Amino acid sequence: MRAFVCDRFGPPDSLRLTELPRPVPGPGEVLVRVHATSVNPYDWHHLRGQPYLARVMGGGVGLRRPRFPILGADVAGQVEALGPGVTGPEPGDEVFALLSHGGFAEYTCVRADELAPKPANLSFAQAAAVPLAACTALLAVRDRGRLQAGQRVLVNGASGGVGTFAVQLARAFGAEVTGVCSTRNTKLVSSLGASEVVDYTTADFTRAAQSYELLIDNAGSRRASACRRVLARDGTFVAVGGHAGRWIQPAGHVFAAVAQSPFVPQRMVMAEIGRCTGAENRANLVTLTRLLESGEVTPVIDRTYPFEEMPTAVAYQEEGHAPGKVVLTVG
Repeated sequence: MRAFVCDRFGPPDSLRLTELPRPVPGPGEVLVRVHATSVNPYDWHHLRGQPYLARVMGGGVGLRRPRFPILGADVAGQVEALGPGVTGPEPGDEVFALLSHGGFAEYTCVRADELAPKPANLSFAQAAAVPLAACTALLAVRDRGRLQAGQRVLVNGASGGVGTFAVQLARAFGAEVTGVCSTRNTKLVSSLGASEVVDYTTADFTRAAQSYELLIDNAGSRRASACRRVLARDGTFVAVGGHAGRWIQPAGHVFAAVAQSPFVPQRMVMAEIGRCTGAENRANLVTLTRLLESGEVTPVIDRTYPFEEMPTAVAYQEEGHAPGKVVLTVG
């Protein structure tokens, strides 16, 4: 099989297209033929080994070289073969999954309890845009944000991979949503269900007269202390991400926000998808499937690349300006 391998930290062009033996599923595993995958900041952070803080904190990045040579967290494809003891999935079933690694290949082994049936109304490319970004958004909106119908929600970074899902999920759960994005993405964010859109190039959302019960910060463009100006006294601030850096960012921004929690009236929390188990991710994918099949949530795809152009796709996603997701079709 073909796979993109990274055996050293470096830029996107350090990814090498390599021929490898097709993996064999072990006990409890399923071999999936990957039809589509997508690129997330998660991938290029692991590729570059940045922030450097992550290398010493663990979490799968690796210290001197990438811990997992085949990256890729999002997978959509078909069941090819079953490992010993697996019941339920059948060869040919269309599935999708959120993995820790392995998606940048033509085949990958996935634990059977991590696989979810692919939404019937989505193509493989659309399904591959969902797992990491949508599960993170669901964690931020529902679990960490504890959103209630009728609340006012602000999503900073509303046009990105997580942001486009967060806007739609908050709207589907009955919230009134304000999205913050750049000028070129205001129409997109409005079409996703935001009742108000703030163009951060012309307005400072932290100086608005409106207050919000929930603020989801995907962009990290303003300090959490500034964001608290528009957060209700009993509101919740959810830190998801922020600007990348070589040493500690975006982790520094997230940790700084959470560190304020004991000293302020608002809840200051983070949404960290890495703390979820595979079974929890599968349950979240099943929840998302109901919303996707009902049409309440739709993946936003900015660009689609052929598998062979993986380094180009990763480099484009790393620029940080893609509205929605960057997807690769594998076969």
